[in-house]
Amino acid sequence: MRYPLEDVKVLDLSHALAGPYCTLLLGQYGARVYKLEPPEGGDIGRSWGPPFQGGESAYFVALNPNKLGLSINLKHPEGRELCLRLMEKVDVVVENFRPGSMERMGLGWEPARARNPRLIYCSISGYGQNGPSRDLPAMDLILQASSGLISVTGTPEGDLARCGHSVADVTAGMSAAFAILVALRAREQTGVGQFVDISMLDSMISAMSSNFANYLGSGEVPRPLGTAFKQIVPYRTFPTADRDIAVAVASDKLWIAFCRAIDRPELAADPRFASNPLRVQNRGELEPLLLELFRTKPCREWQRLLDQEGVPCTPVRTLDEVVADPQSGARDMFPILPHPTAGASRVTGLPVKLSGTPGRVRFAAPLLGQHTRQVLRSLLCLDEATLD
Repeated sequence: MRYPLEDVKVLDLSHALAGPYCTLLLGQYGARVYKLEPPEGGDIGRSWGPPFQGGESAYFVALNPNKLGLSINLKHPEGRELCLRLMEKVDVVVENFRPGSMERMGLGWEPARARNPRLIYCSISGYGQNGPSRDLPAMDLILQASSGLISVTGTPEGDLARCGHSVADVTAGMSAAFAILVALRAREQTGVGQFVDISMLDSMISAMSSNFANYLGSGEVPRPLGTAFKQIVPYRTFPTADRDIAVAVASDKLWIAFCRAIDRPELAADPRFASNPLRVQNRGELEPLLLELFRTKPCREWQRLLDQEGVPCTPVRTLDEVVADPQSGARDMFPILPHPTAGASRVTGLPVKLSGTPGRVRFAAPLLGQHTRQVLRSLLCLDEATLD
């Protein structure tokens, strides 16, 4: 079977999460990803743990399947020259160092495209390649805060919370993968590559379009609402007799069905709650009634009643429940890969299913420098003496 990106070669100079997540996606659909790491320690993600499996960080193993690992010292002139020669042979370069770092090593966009005019050169950074914040250090937490996300994530009482996964890094990685595909498509038309500037801040602002639309339309600065949603009521989690349940009543038709499910016809007839704008307006009166009601039955019983009426709902699951969920199994979202030192390791599966050219998790994350000889031999045609 042919993979849709199998003719695309990617030199991955990235580390941590945003860049590796981008190349993880590309590799899942066939791109040949060459992960270049420094000899001392490698990708910073290799040290992020515990947990470790066979001495390998579970974090790194999960983020780097389908990649060939090579180790080159870019602080050495010969290492930098090797890197430039590799840039001549690939279609895409991905890096997520602070702006200016690659230029200082002589490996930036200008020398790269001088060697390879068809190259797509993707730089991922916290704030982008220009602007007053360009040189500020950035990690996921920092971008969750600087993008405004944390300001709307937390409790109505004012306790703020970081989003429970690294959403700024992952969103930037997704933006980068999309941008690379767009640039490759443009290259088919023009014959030349281009520079791709991905900012974590830009990606977060775009991903939060609905939040900013509300502010831009009303002028009101939103505040945390816990699991509730400013524009829809009821749309939140409720504690039941044994665990929390999430319920989303996103239309007036669903409101009528919801009232049937909870056996409260008087709420459906109440003029205060007759439409979603009225329910939003009277949130303070409706939600306390529902909070009291949901505590009277266990989650499974509420789920059964709501499912019968077609009202969107789910228990608030823990990660072990998601892994064991038959739906996750049916979608092959946790495949098992053999790893040379970590053993049989579960990784996350593919987010996009294609009918004609499906992707695949083909092989495990590389050991540090595992494929250095193989890659330099195949791409640069170096002989054994030179490799030694």
